[in-house]
Amino acid sequence: MKRQSLWTLLALLALPFGLSATAVAAEGDAMPPAAAAAPPAVAAPAPPAVDWKSLPPEQQQLLRSHERDWATLPPARQQALTRGAQRWLQMNPEQRNQARDRFQTWRALPEERRELIRRRWEQFQRLDPQSQAAVRENFRAFAQLPPWQRRALKRRWLQATPEQRAHMRERLEERRERRRELH
Repeated sequence: MKRQSLWTLLALLALPFGLSATAVAAEGDAMPPAAAAAPPAVAAPAPPAVDWKSLPPEQQQLLRSHERDWATLPPARQQALTRGAQRWLQMNPEQRNQARDRFQTWRALPEERRELIRRRWEQFQRLDPQSQAAVRENFRAFAQLPPWQRRALKRRWLQATPEQRAHMRERLEERRERRRELH
């Protein structure tokens, strides 16, 4: 997949890069066919189970609410929880406060919105690394726009017909090509 275009940016706004993105997530959830046709997931080998006693004491403390049912959790969930605990332990107090705020924002979302975000995240995860980097770059560029301009772009995109969206993507790609040629 080549560089991602505006549809990717708008369609993936809800990605939890910091979950602050959920506040500006697209209201129209229709994605162009190209976005919906993400490559199929390749079955990865099952991760190994994590023995509770092998966790460092700091992680056990953080995950103590899971101790009783730890052995019954799927290994992938155990792995995810231990990675999350490790990230938490590496955060400074300001980062922890931001993470708490993002989590509260996430929990306040309706379940349908959270499910949409999960699906979009899975689609993002299936992209190749270059495409993921392009999506992140597009997201950063969009986030740097003034709020009024973001709202106007979002409104324009949501009101566009599929043909208009295709034309927008073509124009965006042409502009990118010209910029690449200049640099």
